[in-house]
Amino acid sequence: MGIAGAGLVAVWAYGLLRDTGRILLDADMNAPIVAEIREVIASCPIQAEISDLHVWQVGKGKYACILSLFTAEGVSPDHFKEELSIHEELVHITIEVNGRSTVIK
Repeated sequence: MGIAGAGLVAVWAYGLLRDTGRILLDADMNAPIVAEIREVIASCPIQAEISDLHVWQVGKGKYACILSLFTAEGVSPDHFKEELSIHEELVHITIEVNGRSTVIK
């Protein structure tokens, strides 16, 4: 029974290490939410370019993101937060908006 119990714990520990390792190393960047974030920013009426995007899972089906944008217009980060608020799975959003004389798309 001890060997069977050790095998069960080893399988559970391997799965736990695999899943947490992916999250801690930002390997979850291929989640569908990343494409949805890029799509929302691209479809915004204010032209903006994503310069940096980090998304990580903070719970089951819940994500946090840090987004850095370049835009030629003086826009508040709250505007982009409002655009992204349609995605309920984004529970924590941090946005930095930087100005640029021309935005390349």
